[in-house]
Amino acid sequence: MKTKRRKQLVAVGIVAVIATVFFTWQNNSIVISDYSYKSELVSESLKGFKVLQVSDLHNKEFGQKQSHIIEKIRAISPDIIVVTGDVIDRRRYDLETAVDFASQAVQIAPVYYVSGNHEAWSGSYSQIKKALKEKGVVVLDNESAVYKKGEQELTIVGVMDPAFDMESYLEEANVKDMGSYLSETLEEEKLEILLSHRPELMEFYSEQGVDLVFSGHAHGGQIRLPLVGGLIAPNQGLFPEYDVGTYSEGGTTMVVSRGLGNSAFPLRIFNRPELVVLTLE
Repeated sequence: MKTKRRKQLVAVGIVAVIATVFFTWQNNSIVISDYSYKSELVSESLKGFKVLQVSDLHNKEFGQKQSHIIEKIRAISPDIIVVTGDVIDRRRYDLETAVDFASQAVQIAPVYYVSGNHEAWSGSYSQIKKALKEKGVVVLDNESAVYKKGEQELTIVGVMDPAFDMESYLEEANVKDMGSYLSETLEEEKLEILLSHRPELMEFYSEQGVDLVFSGHAHGGQIRLPLVGGLIAPNQGLFPEYDVGTYSEGGTTMVVSRGLGNSAFPLRIFNRPELVVLTLE
């Protein structure tokens, strides 16, 4: 009996070690996903232009003071970096981690940021915005900015997260102001990138005539099942339609990052943290 008990304990120990290694790898080893965007709106000067997307950091730290993630971004050498919300987590607010990332990222490439629902719910958005701007991040609250370098010129449009106008997480997003802003801002026959935290608004983006959208929020479905995809995503429920990758509707292409950190559920399963790189062609 003692021998049998000992074998059982050894087996449990082995399983525990394997599980620890697996979940550590799943939640800390960053995947780089490469996509391309082909359009007649891409000028000759912009061909080969690289956009790196960071989303849903949620206070997650990759190496001391973000050294691991910064090293990966530096190796990619993007032309711009876009951050699509939730750099903090409202349940365990930690602005310093986001600032550590921002202060180093701006030394690699211009950084453009839009808010997510966790910034809205934190009650500290003015502090977050101020800290990021002080580090040189371009914060786009229903605003646009133009990137210029030599002959390269690209307009980046950013919208505040609809959660700023929501009383409850379960209510539908109020996109009235967002729609008014986009209708006044977007220009035809000119490539413009939209940064918006919410992928579930794909139909809305298409109706507005947006060319290219970068979103996050879905966390890749948090748990990904083989041959099925993401299990659950906020505001989309079970088996979300927009969880990771690229989607097209009408003339609109949307890129959804599965993000880097976690929020309510602490683990990623078959869903490693992700940096997205999109090349214009």
